[in-house]
Amino acid sequence: MAEVNKQPTVVNESGSMREFRGGGRGGDRRNDRRRRNDRRDEGPKEFEEVTIAIDRVARVVKGGRRFRFKALVVVGDGKKRVGIGIAKGQDVTTAVTKATNRAKKSLIHINLEGETLAHEVEVKVDGARVLMKPAAPGTGIIAGGVVRQIIGLTGIKNMISKSLGSTNKVNIAYAVIKGLDEQKPRAEWITNRDKPVKKVAEAKAEKPAADKSAAKPAKKKTEAKK
Repeated sequence: MAEVNKQPTVVNESGSMREFRGGGRGGDRRNDRRRRNDRRDEGPKEFEEVTIAIDRVARVVKGGRRFRFKALVVVGDGKKRVGIGIAKGQDVTTAVTKATNRAKKSLIHINLEGETLAHEVEVKVDGARVLMKPAAPGTGIIAGGVVRQIIGLTGIKNMISKSLGSTNKVNIAYAVIKGLDEQKPRAEWITNRDKPVKKVAEAKAEKPAADKSAAKPAKKKTEAKK
């Protein structure tokens, strides 16, 4: 009796018959990798990453020059947190990964007034000097280059800035971060910050009454002398 082929057959789109063969270990591994990558992509990102600059640097050694890559990366969540990181690596991917990890470890929290800065600030780091000012709603972010890339990840919607010194991207980035870190809440720098608003108004209202009461006894003394 002839043996019967137990393997199923599948009809292709063209209509031809082909023998179905189960996937081996290699096919299973590929599918597992795809599933893992899909799971990674599905999760929401906590921080947004922007690579500001990638430079090639060289180190002179005994055998010649050793070339590496330096990356400047900024990360932010758009909710008043931002950080920058610089790192070197043998290739671009390694440098960017290391810089991103360092940026996440150096996050700062920014004190804002609505969607703009709390107050004006001018910061100098080495040769770079950056001026940043608050702006009215609807102004937008008036900045360029490195400043715009960093501010875009902070949640600030209205701001005016100007770079007044060196064009070195690293120094400008550190100057912007320093200026944002120096932002203080309005309650810490406005006049009469230690007194509640009601007490300040009461004190101003009592001053004229006290001056009038102090002037009346002076008239009585002059009349007594006469």
